[in-house]
Amino acid sequence: MELNGLRVSRETQERLQHFATLFQKWAKTINLVAPSTVDALWHRHIADSSQIFQICPRPVTWVDLGSGGGFPGVITAIFLAELQEGWVHLVESNHKKAAFLRTALRETNARGSVHAIRIEDAPGEIGDCEAISARALADLDGLIGYSAPWMLGKENCRGFFHKGRDYLREIAEARGRWEFDLIEHESVVEQESVILEVSNLRRLV
Repeated sequence: MELNGLRVSRETQERLQHFATLFQKWAKTINLVAPSTVDALWHRHIADSSQIFQICPRPVTWVDLGSGGGFPGVITAIFLAELQEGWVHLVESNHKKAAFLRTALRETNARGSVHAIRIEDAPGEIGDCEAISARALADLDGLIGYSAPWMLGKENCRGFFHKGRDYLREIAEARGRWEFDLIEHESVVEQESVILEVSNLRRLV
């Protein structure tokens, strides 16, 4: 099996397929993603989320903010299972979604845990991390604000954020409050979309 042009092992493929089966089952009763995108699960969500790990394929500790239906957090945790190292802390305040996430992690033997708390409370519960991810959660300025407790003064901590065609405006607005290094990774799944890699964060105001 290939995802985004890269070979995926049989074990990881089986985990992803089991996750997809669970997702389809739970999505019938819980609004895990926009209903109009459920039928495009593999392309719109699984393949798109896989890009995060493919950009940063190392066994590091992640914090996934607003994990929702498991994108990208559970997908990253599934890929880490093959490495047998690294961990994903999934932050999701909705208890029904958190229950789904726990089930998905357990049944796929993925390397992650769920924190059913508000994002603002997460830094007090989750220690240092090397990577932060978020998808369809907030604008870049908001995402950096959520990530700042982990990123400020930490040169080895990076944020990986999915963004759509309006990302240039979001970057300009974020630079009004923050100084940071930025790499734009062009999405191989969604045209005119990117994954923004943010590092060396400093506060301006």
